Amino acid sequence: MPRVVFLLVPRVHLLDVAGPAQVFSTAGDLGHPYTLTYVAEEPEVATVQGLVLRAETAWPSLAPDDLIVVPGWRGPTRPASAGTLRRLRDHHASGGTVAGVCAGADALGRAGLLDGRRCTTHHTVQDELARLHPRAEVVKDALYVEDDRIVTSAGVAGGIDAALHLVAARHGPRTAGEAARAMLVHMHRDGTAEQVSPLLRWRSHVDETVHRLQDLIETRFAERLPLRLLAEATGCSERTVTRLFSRATGLTPLAYQTALRLERAGHLLERGATAETAARAVGFEDARALRRLRARPGRTMHSKEAS
Repeated sequence: MPRVVFLLVPRVHLLDVAGPAQVFSTAGDLGHPYTLTYVAEEPEVATVQGLVLRAETAWPSLAPDDLIVVPGWRGPTRPASAGTLRRLRDHHASGGTVAGVCAGADALGRAGLLDGRRCTTHHTVQDELARLHPRAEVVKDALYVEDDRIVTSAGVAGGIDAALHLVAARHGPRTAGEAARAMLVHMHRDGTAEQVSPLLRWRSHVDETVHRLQDLIETRFAERLPLRLLAEATGCSERTVTRLFSRATGLTPLAYQTALRLERAGHLLERGATAETAARAVGFEDARALRRLRARPGRTMHSKEAS
């Protein structure tokens, strides 16, 4: 069972902790359990909102599949000691993922994890983050950014978006979508194409027939899914399937499936898979097909191309 460790610092924002924690807890309800652990340098941590949180002072043993999350705080405060920052570096060096919500990005910067990497934070402190960590590439006005297993996000609800992104990367977009629905949060948030999962980008509609089609495609995205099969699954004609899907998402079903394949292949490549292995794992014939599609501007095929 993977572990999510929340590093709590004085004057931490409650929702920066609770939002991501709720996402991973909900993923557990959906069959992907996580052990949630809260650590701090003192056994009690006061939040900005007045609630005092209890935390462990001893760190658990971590494996590469585990995740460290540093929630944001309201400054000024000392984010972490040199020893704690070293734990962040060591976890990333061992293959683990480290995430910072809002001002939590500063702790990652102090640990040296933002040097030469893209990152983001709340819009009110973006300039300060860039000043404090000049070797980082601060992406302004983004909800979240992932670069080499370093995930940073804007504040408050941005931490929920980042956590849903991590759930989608680990368990597929359908699980992330089910978690979002269970939490009654928006499944579409503005951001660049590289920062928002296809599920979050094209699930903002209210057409339940198309949602069912997307559930089917997400579950079997590595398979060949002819329009005939999609039509039978919904009791619609093939023409109606294409019309409803395009009206709700702006894509054909094949274009949506291709977007999911490209996203999953990208995650496999980031984790060290070869292009050939990644291509075949997501349903492409070979690495050449994967490279060709990844090289396309915008990457996702337009409706006319995919029909």
